[in-house]
Amino acid sequence: MFGLKKKFNEEIKSQLQKDLNIGNVMCIPALDKIVISVGAGEANKDAKLMQNMADTISLIAGQKAVITTAKKSVAGFKVREGMNSGIQVTLRGDNMYNFLEKFISIATPRIKDFRGFPRKGFDGRGNYNFGLNEQLIFPEVNYDDIIKVHGMNITVVTTAKSDAEALALLEALGFPFTKKGA
Repeated sequence: MFGLKKKFNEEIKSQLQKDLNIGNVMCIPALDKIVISVGAGEANKDAKLMQNMADTISLIAGQKAVITTAKKSVAGFKVREGMNSGIQVTLRGDNMYNFLEKFISIATPRIKDFRGFPRKGFDGRGNYNFGLNEQLIFPEVNYDDIIKVHGMNITVVTTAKSDAEALALLEALGFPFTKKGA
């Protein structure tokens, strides 16, 4: 599944350079990394559930996920320093393009009542954040192997200098955004 990376290098780069009126080829916006993260919630007390969640995210991402720990104690959340607080995996290079291609072409059509992702998920610096309610939309996940259904947050980090450039990049890659009027 290296079609998206090939398409980006052969077609999309030159089209973006023309559309965004960029003179220097090195200034064309590109994908930098994709971060998939899951907050542990009540799973931080159950080691088996935490490992199951990490295994699920590893399956989805195609590389090993890391269990993150709390850096500070927060009494209001009943969290102590060093407790497990979530799971995260950072994708770069070929793994990043493979995940994005799989996500766009296979996973998003499996989302119930899906009309596209909102355009308001940009952070002002060219990065896009969105959340998913369940991990069952990915074909690698077997329902029988899951202890608990959980969501995840996905952050697409780009080299774009503005949200408009990042939007143009993601739309060119085929990312399913809502229609402009919706």
